[in-house]
Parts: sequence; structure tokens; C-alpha cells
Amino acid sequence: MKLLYAIQGTGNGHLSRARDIIPVLMKNHEVDLLISGSQADVELPYPVKYRFKGLGFIFGANGGIDLVETYKKNYIKVLLNEIDSLPVEEYDLVINDFEPVSAWACYLKNINCISISHQAAVLNKKAPQPNDTDILGKAILKNYAPVTAKYGFHFKSYADSIFTPVIRSQVREQVVENKGHYTVYLPAYDDKRILKVLKLCGDTRWQVFSKHNKLLAGYRNITIQPIDNEAFIKSIATSEGVLCGAGFETPAEALYMNKKLMVIPMKGQYEQQCNAAALKEMGVPVLKSLKIENVDKIKNWIASDLKIPVDYPDCTEEIINTILAAHSISTVQQPEVEKEYSVKKFRNLILKKIIAQI
Repeated sequence: MKLLYAIQGTGNGHLSRARDIIPVLMKNHEVDLLISGSQADVELPYPVKYRFKGLGFIFGANGGIDLVETYKKNYIKVLLNEIDSLPVEEYDLVINDFEPVSAWACYLKNINCISISHQAAVLNKKAPQPNDTDILGKAILKNYAPVTAKYGFHFKSYADSIFTPVIRSQVREQVVENKGHYTVYLPAYDDKRILKVLKLCGDTRWQVFSKHNKLLAGYRNITIQPIDNEAFIKSIATSEGVLCGAGFETPAEALYMNKKLMVIPMKGQYEQQCNAAALKEMGVPVLKSLKIENVDKIKNWIASDLKIPVDYPDCTEEIINTILAAHSISTVQQPEVEKEYSVKKFRNLILKKIIAQI
């Protein structure tokens, strides 16, 4: 088959997972790649046919998404032009990892679009949900990239259509040891905020990977360095523990390498709130925010030997081939008026979310 594999580029996790999925797709199919968004620090070692601005989220400096800046940088007219220009009708199947341009292009042209993403698992009714449901956040997540079928990856297989994480081969091949430091990745916080808290945690050695710093810097027992894929994986593999946001790939990889884990979900990010609920259910400590009042909790975590056992087998090829075998070219009949309304509805949901945060 001729496939279009469309990947969200606003975070590192989507592209990290794609590095292992792409070679599986290319074994027996002709594959074109699409990336939209500009917040990722991971590059694909494959040619990308389509690069779009898409509809991304801008990280803030105080623990959440900068919704006002996000809205300013996402022009609806540009997005609609990208959607209109994408020839999804030329493909036998579109595979989507939470990527809005291809998803909406398929939706508006009645083309089959299959979601293979973490977000598909988060939206499953059997997956853990936070106690305080963010109605608007959930609605945005649900409407961001509409698809005709959903398969997801999560920390546990909560349903038949949910699989355990794709642990990239680069991680599986690491020599795992403990050199005593802690790895930190909190892109929603600026470096000053991170330093302010970590320097109160005694003599613990921290290796901080930052989206806000382009040069290597240090403060006594704390080093801050820009994101580098190789260095980041090596840091986790040789760490005693990992302090990070409640994304998906980094916590999953830390669990796979049997590392102590503590997460801080991004504010106003429904997906991360769901991830935090799932991790908390597994026994992983969760902080609401990175602030001085939580230093004692971080110290207690450092003093503990809490490791959560997981079983994440390498079955990516089997999963992908099973999904592909289950789908062929089809159309989804939807009234044109409903489609037009849905685009406007999505835009208004984002606007309401921004207003609610101001």
C-alpha cells in the first residue's frame, strides 16, 4: 500500500516513537512522511515529504502551556490552507500520530485515517482519568485530530485497542547502570525556577535538560544543558532517578529502565493530567507543581528506593502489522455542514480555553 504517516512535531515523544515505527511500515509499503509543529528537539533519520506549521502548543515558563502565545502563533487561515493543500486522496491509508493537518484533510475529504498514538489511549473510556475533569481540555484533545479508527499506547494495556509503550531500540540497547545522578526534563519551567527548587535538595547531583538554554551551564551540583537526544538517553540510563513532566515517552522509558520516577504534569494540559492519574495509580509519586513548598516531597523521593516494575515487550512490528491488516481503503460519510461546523467549533474551543486561563 501507499501510506502517509503523519506525526505531531510539537513534542519529542511522537518523533521518538516514529523512529521505530517507520522502518516497520517501510518493509512492505511505500511510505511518505509528514511532520507538523516546531517544538520537538528530535530529528528523524528519514526524508520528510511534508513539513507544516500545523497547530502546536507553546511551552510556558511556569509549569504549563502559554495559551495566549499558542493562539497568537497558530493562524487558522494558515492551518486551513495546509489542510486544503495536502493530497490525502493519493494514499491508500493515512496513519496519524495526533497530527491535525492530515487528520482534518482526511475528515473533510472523506478519507480513512487511522490513529496510532498515545492520545487515542488517553481518550479511551477504560483509561485512568483525573479526579478534576477539564471539560474544555478534554474537548480540545478529542477534536484536535479527528480519525476514523483509534489504536493507542499507554503505560498499561487498559483495553484491547491499547498497547504497552513503544520503547525505541536506542533505549532497549542502552547499558543501564546507576552513577548516582538524577535526570531532569521539565520543559514547561524555565531554568531559574528549576534551579531555585533543586538547589534546596541537598547534595543530590542533577543533570537538567533544558528547552530554554542553548549552552552548558552549572550551579555546584546541578548542570543544565540543551536537549540532545543521545546525551538525554545516556543520562537516564545511568541515573538513579528521573524527574520529568507527565508526558508519555520519557516516563515510559524511565520505567522500562527500572529508574525511580517522579512526575509533574503540565498545568492546563489534559493529556498530562490523565498520564499523571495513570502513573499515580501505578504508584509513581506525582507533584502538582515545581515549587519550594514541595522540596520535602522531592527529598523524600530521593531518600526512597521506590521503583515500579513494568513489562514492556518489543512487539512494535507485530502491533503495526496487525493494525494495517485490519484496514483498507474506505470512506466515512458525513454531512458537509457538520464538517464546517466542526472546524469552527475547534477554533472556538481553543479560544474559550485561553479566556478561561486569563
